[in-house]
Amino acid sequence: MSITNPPVGTVDSFATNQDLDPRRLRDAFGVFPSGVVAVAAQVEGRLVGLAASSFTSVGIEPPLVSFSIARASKTWPDLRRSAHVGVTILAEHHGAVCRQLAGDVDRRFDGVPVTVTDEGAVTLDEGIAAFDCTVYREVEAGDHTIVLLELHAVRYAADDPGSPLVFHRSGFGRVTVGA
Repeated sequence: MSITNPPVGTVDSFATNQDLDPRRLRDAFGVFPSGVVAVAAQVEGRLVGLAASSFTSVGIEPPLVSFSIARASKTWPDLRRSAHVGVTILAEHHGAVCRQLAGDVDRRFDGVPVTVTDEGAVTLDEGIAAFDCTVYREVEAGDHTIVLLELHAVRYAADDPGSPLVFHRSGFGRVTVGA
């Protein structure tokens, strides 16, 4: 028995390190779709939050998730001061909310229904899943920080959670499940 790999489409030769300019990397990374989350907390009586498209589950024991944030972020230093942070998986109709969370700091939550826990975690009421978390660990990784969060509570609609907002090729889309 012989096993052969299927033919692969033609690809330009791999770029050398000198060819890895930021625009080329963003374009290459952008071919992989990712979900989008809101990370938010109440800090000194003020709602603080951001949108992240680098969210992923990490493990079950302990229950961990992660996201990456630019080390230049002015929002993360405030957010991380909260005892708890909320993570909300955004629904397909949240494109405008996602842009709002990336915009003017003082208007990020205007018109957005949220729930605030006693510990300060903020979650969006219309998200398809929400988590109450604490910072488990932060790992410096180049120009970003990988933030590991430990989960303390979860909320989602088990019967029909809806479809997530997807970030792909610098734009928003939705998941389509075929037969």
